[in-house]
Amino acid sequence: MAINGHTSPEPDSETISIYNAKSVSEIRAALAELHHKEATVTTQLDALINGQKDLQRELGRLDLFRANATTQASKARAISNGMLSDAAANAKRISNSVKRLDLEQERVKATLTVVEQVGELKACVLGVSGSMGAAQDWETAASYLSRASKIPREVIDGPFAARVVPTAEVPDSPAVTLEAASESLCNLFLREFEKAVKDNDGARITRFFKLFPLISRSDVGLDVYGRYVCQGVASRARTNLNAGTGGNQSKDGFFYANALTKLFEHIAQIIDGHGSLVEHHYGPGKMTRVIERLQVEADMQGGIILDTWADERRIDRQLTDIRSYAFMFLVQSFMPAQRGAAGTPRSNSPAPGRASEDESVDMKQVDALLNEMALMLGKWSLYTRFVANKCHNPSKGGEDETPEVPPFLINSSLMKKIQDKVLTPFNTMTTFFFRRSVEKAFQLDESPPDLSLNPHRPLNSNPPHVTSAIEDIMYIVNKILQQSLATSQKAVVANVIPTLDRILNSDFIGMEQRKMRDESYPKSAIPGQLPPEATIVSFLVLINNLDVAKDYVDQIVRARTQPTTNSSHQLLEDLYPAPGEAATVSLTLTAMTSSFAEKSSAVITDAIDVINTNVMRPRLRPILMDAFRDTDYNLSKEQLSDLVQQGLETSDGVATHGDNDSYFSDEVRMRFQLGWDALTKPIGRIMTERTFDTLLGLVIARLAKLIESRLWTYHGRVNEVGASRLEHDVNEIVKVVVKGQKYSFREAFLRCTQICMIMNMDDDEWEETLESGGEVADKLKPEERVRARSMVKESAS
Repeated sequence: MAINGHTSPEPDSETISIYNAKSVSEIRAALAELHHKEATVTTQLDALINGQKDLQRELGRLDLFRANATTQASKARAISNGMLSDAAANAKRISNSVKRLDLEQERVKATLTVVEQVGELKACVLGVSGSMGAAQDWETAASYLSRASKIPREVIDGPFAARVVPTAEVPDSPAVTLEAASESLCNLFLREFEKAVKDNDGARITRFFKLFPLISRSDVGLDVYGRYVCQGVASRARTNLNAGTGGNQSKDGFFYANALTKLFEHIAQIIDGHGSLVEHHYGPGKMTRVIERLQVEADMQGGIILDTWADERRIDRQLTDIRSYAFMFLVQSFMPAQRGAAGTPRSNSPAPGRASEDESVDMKQVDALLNEMALMLGKWSLYTRFVANKCHNPSKGGEDETPEVPPFLINSSLMKKIQDKVLTPFNTMTTFFFRRSVEKAFQLDESPPDLSLNPHRPLNSNPPHVTSAIEDIMYIVNKILQQSLATSQKAVVANVIPTLDRILNSDFIGMEQRKMRDESYPKSAIPGQLPPEATIVSFLVLINNLDVAKDYVDQIVRARTQPTTNSSHQLLEDLYPAPGEAATVSLTLTAMTSSFAEKSSAVITDAIDVINTNVMRPRLRPILMDAFRDTDYNLSKEQLSDLVQQGLETSDGVATHGDNDSYFSDEVRMRFQLGWDALTKPIGRIMTERTFDTLLGLVIARLAKLIESRLWTYHGRVNEVGASRLEHDVNEIVKVVVKGQKYSFREAFLRCTQICMIMNMDDDEWEETLESGGEVADKLKPEERVRARSMVKESAS
């Protein structure tokens, strides 16, 4: 702001207010504020002036400190330049001298070490020469060579050793002398070892075997030792194989499986017995080389056993016969022409002319071969796991890591022969054996004797009532599973279990399904009549077959996958110890159970529906009509009392108990129970409990609908007393149906009981029901509740 040509500072808000004042009071207020600010500024200036003396005094002290510091810095620079520089130079000279001294000392030590090593080398060379001379002390000579092997090679080949070590007695360089001595001793030890082997002198064999590592010939020692133990393996194997040539041992029993087992056991004994000796003298892991050499012999001897076994048992001929077997019974059973050719079951009457086919493959011989091959495969699995454990190097993996099968065993010729001559035929024969057993079981199938729907005739067989084929087939399933799992071979499990599943689902269930459809289908020859009793019984037995078979398969598999503490079955983890193998096998078994259960349950459901449609449903309506026969729910109390007083047996079934307040009758329940028992008990005593409960569920659902339909027909034909009687009769029928703790069936009658309940409600209860939205009768729709309420005819007032 410019005043008279001079620029003044911009006034603050208070100053502006002075210039903007419009009254005397505003001017006085502004002046008072200015006086207050002036006093404040004056006080601050007085304080600064009073503190000026202290400030000057502190500044003087700082000047004094600066002068002292300058003096001390000058003295420090003088000391550093005069005294410490000389000391630093002296320290550097001393440090360099110490380093030179250390270097010289290290060189002296290295020289002394070389001198000592050369001295040791000279002693070893002279010792070897002296021990191999007239003394012929082989152990001492070997120990000298062992000591010499610890001397660095550059010392042995160095010029200093070449000048110092040779003597007049041993003029050659030390390297040449030691190599010649080692080679000479190696040849000597080989000769002595072979001689000891020929003489069967165990002490000398061990003596010379221990010397090979000392002369740096470990590989030679391990090879010759491997040949030695292999001679024992070959000799023992030939003895075992020739043991049965004098009699019938080689033709019967488990002779070849036992011979293979003895071969594996002998090798395992050698590995266990000799492993500590080899590891002690040759070092850790060196036994693997001997095991490799043993495996070569095992390939040879095991191959001889398997070749002889295959020739003796005529495996190729057996496989040819098996592959050419046509399963004519099963094939013809599924052919339409065969289904229509005869009206009677063909269980015990195989088609003529098939005897030669049945005898083309000897099932007993196949069974014996399977048992022998299963034993071979099981022993091979144990042997491979044993060798893998012995060859496992914990340093390359964790202690808990499952050992892997070594490559020399995987690529061995015996492994290939086991695969080609045992494992593959085992899978093929197992498939044939099971399918042929299923076929044979159906050929010889027999139904339970004297089964009847007449409840007064006793049953001559114990439940479950099934045909003989079920136990025969399930026994074979159990046997094959046990046999296959005992081999500890993943390839067997991966082939056999799906094969069992396939045959059970196709041949077994297919045969049962065909019999249901073509031989035992419950169909009436005359409309309106029930099917023949024999047909119904046969059909029920076939349903039992599938239901019991499903239980058997589940129990057989669960005994392997979830064995109890007292179970005789070996754990899958023990049979298949490799990571994940046991879980895979368990899943394969469980998949078989699930597949069979699903397929059999579908057939059972369809069959039960047939029984319900053709046998049970046609009889339900007549039973219900008879139960409510001549029953009048429109009689008044007076009419009912008159009938009671007369003591007459009324046509509507009123009970004559002598109690005027009792208007309920047992006639409906008694007539229904008579018909219900005649309908269900004959069927229930033949079917299994589970299938019968399923059938009852269907029958009761239909019965509930029939009762509901009958209840709606009483609209306008029921008075208040009749409604109570009707509710009583319905409840009595429900009690008959759910008798025997089948309370789950009561739910099917909820609509019926709720209709009766609404019919008998008081007006207050009905109003509460309407207000609650029908929660009491939740199974009925609102319009159905209104309809049920209007069924009772109003009494004339």
